[in-house]
Amino acid sequence: MGQPTHARTPDHWWRSAVIHQVYVRSFADGDGDGTGDLAGVRARLPYLAELGVDALWFTPWYLSPLKDGGYDVADYRTVDPAFGTLAEAEKLIAEARELGIRTLVDVVPNHVSDQHVWFRQALAGGPERALFHFRPGRGDRGELPPNDWRSQFGGPAWTRVADGDWYLHLFAPEQPDLNWAHPAVRREHEDILRFWFDRGVAGVRIDSAALLVKDPRLPDFTEGRDPHPYVDRDELHDIYRAWRAIADEYGGVFVGEVWLPDAERFARYLRPDELHTAFNFSFMTCPWEAARLRTSIDETLAEHAPVGAPATWVLCNHDVTRTVTRYGREDTAFDFATKAFGTPTDLALGTRRARAAALLSLALPGSVYLYQGEELGLPEAEIPVERIEDPMHFRSGGADPGRDGCRVPLPWAAGEPYAGFGSRAEPWLPQPAGWASYAADRQARDPGSMLTLYREAIRIRPVFGDGPLAWLPTPDGVLAFTRAAGVLCLVNLADTPAALPAHTELLLGSGSLDPDGRLPKDTAVWLRA
Repeated sequence: MGQPTHARTPDHWWRSAVIHQVYVRSFADGDGDGTGDLAGVRARLPYLAELGVDALWFTPWYLSPLKDGGYDVADYRTVDPAFGTLAEAEKLIAEARELGIRTLVDVVPNHVSDQHVWFRQALAGGPERALFHFRPGRGDRGELPPNDWRSQFGGPAWTRVADGDWYLHLFAPEQPDLNWAHPAVRREHEDILRFWFDRGVAGVRIDSAALLVKDPRLPDFTEGRDPHPYVDRDELHDIYRAWRAIADEYGGVFVGEVWLPDAERFARYLRPDELHTAFNFSFMTCPWEAARLRTSIDETLAEHAPVGAPATWVLCNHDVTRTVTRYGREDTAFDFATKAFGTPTDLALGTRRARAAALLSLALPGSVYLYQGEELGLPEAEIPVERIEDPMHFRSGGADPGRDGCRVPLPWAAGEPYAGFGSRAEPWLPQPAGWASYAADRQARDPGSMLTLYREAIRIRPVFGDGPLAWLPTPDGVLAFTRAAGVLCLVNLADTPAALPAHTELLLGSGSLDPDGRLPKDTAVWLRA
């Protein structure tokens, strides 16, 4: 057979791209109803072009009851009316591409919404029940769940329905898990990929990519069980090989959300006939300590090397406490518990470290994912309990404040209602007092702002070239490396200022040097030798 008419010449832009994550609901409100939408994103495309990003990754914009921020999808071929229309999504993809910006969409293959037509038909007793994991309960009257699995959001991973059977949901009850052993589930998702590639998307981010396949026996969970009953099962790789064949027809790319501690098993997902890239959570969850950051960087590059895949670097996303807040705490190691209200935070310290981390991540080999608002230096917001929407809060009995604090609508214009997010209605999540001080229009005029730093760093980032990383000798607490002849990155995490090596030009700094020309603590620079 000949090549498909829509096949494209391979393009490796993704190996070194800067990709901006857009959480549509909180990005920009185009129609003034308090919810971000595609019209708002389209209006802000010039801002994203000036920022210099290569692509946009959109969290789900599909039809959804929004029980989990859109990750409960009811129909992949329909844009949720809260965000716009399919025609508007097509315009957004095209308009972004005219500005040199590609689009990645999100797919959530582990589960669908309980409002999906398949699940509604399954509850009605139709043959669609085989597309999910329905089982009779245990106990004398089937009153106990089929096994002891726990939901990622807390509580049991099973919910009982009217006829007495139970269905599996590794997340919220409104997100029933699909049965990937059924060929119809595979066909549907392959059709969904083609649907969006046909509309011009450049790639797909795969949510919870290691969770799709379950042990058909659905055994009780045993710590250390190998293979795990539902994480990283070998059958997954056949699924992703089939997906890769589709992506290759279109010149599309994948990035997987793959949380795995085993480096060798992680790398299997990145073999040349599977996913192109996967998120690097080791770096994101690493504390602000020089030795541990260097170890994370070395291990990340080492685990990608055998399969020739590029690393990805990310400081924050829609599920994680914002960088400024996390780095402003005494314990900067990632822990969902650090989201707890009242945890002391030094925002000045966090901002200084976040600026240095921006230069560190953008100098590393591979691609960088930038969550919306990170370029503005936004801190985590404390959401009043009565306004929290995240199911993690409710499923934890209120112990976990949830992820809404990093999803607060963006501030665009200091002098406009709701800091320029929208013109009429109050945003769906409340903006903190003083949010306007972070507004993009104000920062655009400030040469010392976080926005200006990110714009300049992304602009000059190509000076590092595409060579391998080579560490340079430094005192304890200082990181220095080069990737291209004559250009290096230096980050000081030590308690005392660090002397700069001989150089001809200071290309960019996250902060000012001290009066003696040394690099202060929690500061980074890019130098030309």
